[in-house]
Amino acid sequence: MKTLLLTGFEPFLSFTVNPTMKIVEELNGQTIGDYQIVGKTMTVDFMASGKQLISLIEEYKPDAVISLGLAGGRSKITPERIAINVKDGEADNEGHKPVDEVIHTDGPAAYLSTLPIRLMVDKLNESGLPAAISNTAGTYLCNNVMYEGLHTIQTADLKIPSGFIHIPASHELAIQHGNIPSWSHEDLMKAITLCIQVLSDSDQS
Repeated sequence: MKTLLLTGFEPFLSFTVNPTMKIVEELNGQTIGDYQIVGKTMTVDFMASGKQLISLIEEYKPDAVISLGLAGGRSKITPERIAINVKDGEADNEGHKPVDEVIHTDGPAAYLSTLPIRLMVDKLNESGLPAAISNTAGTYLCNNVMYEGLHTIQTADLKIPSGFIHIPASHELAIQHGNIPSWSHEDLMKAITLCIQVLSDSDQS
């Protein structure tokens, strides 16, 4: 049995609920395809989140890594194509507010996802779950964690798939937050489960 490290985030900024946290908690310990899931929640902290992800990779030695993030305002499941070597944005949960900082001074300008993102999007759409590839993960914590994961895997020559998937708000969050697109928790769970199944299936091809 292979191991998939699946990460989400705690609530941040004005989002009092983060549906990725609930997803990783519920999928933790489950088996999807050839993967047993290790679900972990990341801190929204520019200085700590990268180290946290590296520590999890070293501890669990996963065969694949998928990080999840909330994209409040998006209406589709959006696997990210690219992570850039920049951190810049609103203050994180610890009050850090980087401006035009690099994530790794010795790192490349960007890394491309090594997940089968086109296959994931096609499967989601075929299953009636709106999805599209995103060409920007922003410069906040989601991009930061995606870059850190890909950089760690590349520099350690681990040769395992890794990448990031943004999800819309849950209905619970939309009720609290206001007028933003939202999905039911059940559909969000179904979408991420399908993405993991696609990853498992692609390993066999």
